[in-house]
Amino acid sequence: MIYLLIDTTTSHITVSILKNSEILYKHCENIISDMSSKILPIIDECLNNSGVSLNDISKIFVANGPGSFTGIRIGVTDAKTIAWALNKEIIPISSLEILATTNTTKKYLVPMIDARRGNVFAGVYDNNLNNIKNDSLVSLNDLLNEINDDYELISYDNLNTDNVIKPNPNIEKVIIKHLNDKGINPHNLNPKYLKLTEAEENKLKND
Repeated sequence: MIYLLIDTTTSHITVSILKNSEILYKHCENIISDMSSKILPIIDECLNNSGVSLNDISKIFVANGPGSFTGIRIGVTDAKTIAWALNKEIIPISSLEILATTNTTKKYLVPMIDARRGNVFAGVYDNNLNNIKNDSLVSLNDLLNEINDDYELISYDNLNTDNVIKPNPNIEKVIIKHLNDKGINPHNLNPKYLKLTEAEENKLKND
């Protein structure tokens, strides 16, 4: 079985092609801008370098949030388009859970994505990717006050706090966990933003 994973929810785009639980090719790159024009060439690169075609894809895994509004939309839209064209189902995965596959000796992992204004998207996972605390939008200061040395902070972002390690996602680990998840129809896949857009917030203030 051949699988495609797409994650465009953070500053680092990750696209992987796997055969069963083995990575055939992975592209991980820090992309500051213009992700929409780069994602399809990256997918094409991954396919070519792994020696497979789109028609070989059995399942599509996609990070549907939380994270960058634009990034989530890009990844979800491309995954839905490919799944619709191939008549395949999609399996959504939390972007924070993908970050939580980073290897650590700590008991718990706290993946974080900068949500601005002193807030982060964060969750708490154990080393088996069990979600101990649901992904949510939280104050970074409040989060830091709740944790101790049992927790490993993980983020690509510069959050101006100590003891944060950079992610090194273990894609095989997260795929194995979700391999038997029931896929959903591409048309039913929705982003998991966890917060209102700035336009929505302004509308609420003005209503």
